[in-house]
Amino acid sequence: MKKLSKEEERVIVHKGTEKPFSGKYYRHDAEGIYTCKRCGTPLFSSSDKFDSGCGWPSFDDEIPGAVNRQPDADGIRTEITCANCGAHLGHVFFGEGLTDKNLRHCVNSISMDFIPADRERTETAIFAGGCFWGVEYHFRQLEGVISTSTGYTGGTIENPTYKEVCSGNTGHVEAVRVVFNPEKTSYEELAKLFFEIHDPTQKNRQGPDIGDQYSSVIFYQDLRQKETAEKLIGILEKKGYDVATELREANEFWEAEDYHQDYYQKTGSKPYCHVYQKKF
Repeated sequence: MKKLSKEEERVIVHKGTEKPFSGKYYRHDAEGIYTCKRCGTPLFSSSDKFDSGCGWPSFDDEIPGAVNRQPDADGIRTEITCANCGAHLGHVFFGEGLTDKNLRHCVNSISMDFIPADRERTETAIFAGGCFWGVEYHFRQLEGVISTSTGYTGGTIENPTYKEVCSGNTGHVEAVRVVFNPEKTSYEELAKLFFEIHDPTQKNRQGPDIGDQYSSVIFYQDLRQKETAEKLIGILEKKGYDVATELREANEFWEAEDYHQDYYQKTGSKPYCHVYQKKF
């Protein structure tokens, strides 16, 4: 079983509900399979997902045998849980006429993970360049990027909270994990964008955000990524940039609280300290 954050535990174990329109999978339309956040069991297919307008991911079918139904504690609704581990997913509703199947599984995003259909053609990159809201915003715009997640990495404690990271005592930095299709974009293109959306000469800060958690760091997955980052840093230094960006080997990435995911997409605003500036 996956260790859960406090917010994940509130929903998955204690049967809470995330705020409508806030979940990372509400407007998610990639092809693939949605799995249980706690145990990894496949639950729903993207082919059964539809926009019901309710504020939560909606599916009009489930993977056979993956979901259990039981009366909710309120005596009115029908709760749905993972058939394998009992994790709370949400509720199921009948007779609304929204699709031909006349069925709606209303699911909390925080109860699920997503496996893209073309996972065999995906790679992962992790970048830290100040407030992760702005970094994620720009990477979401790049063609070939399949998914992004904000989180914490590089520190010494497990499953840190935002408050703990902001204290400066965990060693973690705010980072963004980018899953991309290497047939549509390259790691080098992602790394170039990283350097062009923040100031890599600033140390332990980015714009008005000051602290170790805002450091500029590339967490490389392998030697190839490290060599690519070194090459780009060399190019920037020849252009006169005093690059402060650190290169560290990737380690455990802890997803941030759900309200930090896709922040600017949810709020309809734009980054305040991450502005694209061509450098290559």
